[in-house]
Amino acid sequence: MTTFFQSVRQGFANRQGGRSNGVNANPNQQRSQNTSPVTGNPSNPSPSSTGAPVSFPSNPGASVEDTLKTGADSLAPEETKWFFKEAYAKLSVKGNFMPLAAKPSYLDLGDWLAHQTVEQYRLITYFIVAVQEVNQNTNTVVCNANECPTMSAGRHYIYTWLNNERKPIPVPACQYIALVQRWIVGKIHDPVAFPTDSPFGRTAPSFETSYPTTIGTDQEGRKPIPAGPTTLNRTLSDLAGHDWVGKSAGFPESFLGDVRTAWRQMFRIYAHLYHAHFINPFWHIHNPNYMDLNSSFCYFVSVGKLFGLIGERDLEPMQELIDIWNSNGSIPTDCANGAFAITQ
Repeated sequence: MTTFFQSVRQGFANRQGGRSNGVNANPNQQRSQNTSPVTGNPSNPSPSSTGAPVSFPSNPGASVEDTLKTGADSLAPEETKWFFKEAYAKLSVKGNFMPLAAKPSYLDLGDWLAHQTVEQYRLITYFIVAVQEVNQNTNTVVCNANECPTMSAGRHYIYTWLNNERKPIPVPACQYIALVQRWIVGKIHDPVAFPTDSPFGRTAPSFETSYPTTIGTDQEGRKPIPAGPTTLNRTLSDLAGHDWVGKSAGFPESFLGDVRTAWRQMFRIYAHLYHAHFINPFWHIHNPNYMDLNSSFCYFVSVGKLFGLIGERDLEPMQELIDIWNSNGSIPTDCANGAFAITQ
């Protein structure tokens, strides 16, 4: 990663003239600016089936809302993106990410999802920093309010942020990404949302020494006494009360919702990085490094699909690339099929 960022900075210093933000027939050509579309109808069908954009709300508790825009220009089909071609879907690693995605049998699911959320945010931060680098020719960062006036993933997908009145408003991509970062970092460092201590405290009693050794033995303390028959007709989960992912590890009931929200927001950042910045900086500055972006995103999708952390509809802006990885095994079958998808 260090070499990658060095190449980004050197590339900005050595380049002459303007920069290219989009994917056109020629990677060296500068893309045309998107028009300013209007809000779409929530009842519209999926863009994947008709070419028309749709609008769908965020999940309960989320801090943002999906809003896909429409307009005469946005209804026209887009040119095939370079990253949707198999030649540019290569990874910088061999094999697949199942060894890194699968939960070890000895770990609580809540602990594993917390680990994966922190790890995925750490990885995506490398690429966020890349588009925050200053182009010395223009004295602006790569992703700025003029070049990226909305948080978009192509013409069909534009995401809005909910303001204090819970109304969706368009914001520049750089501001949207900063808001997402602030939200995720706040959750990760919140000891209630992502606790780091044992649910029993640091001085949890030892069950080997805190209870009498004569319980369950005869009067001489030598032979076990069989337990009597039970008449309970309720399951152990019912007897234990309401359950949720991470409860036994001390995570709050809202934990899974927070993880899914973080996953959805990180996906939107990846989608914007591809659609708006695949050429600059990930290809144009030092083209082998687009494979680092591919690898990180493939790992992210593998974990998200394996545990059902992100919905199929959310994935639509990048579905063509995901389909390539599904077909060539970069995303293993268990991940593609959501083998351990959480249903609650």
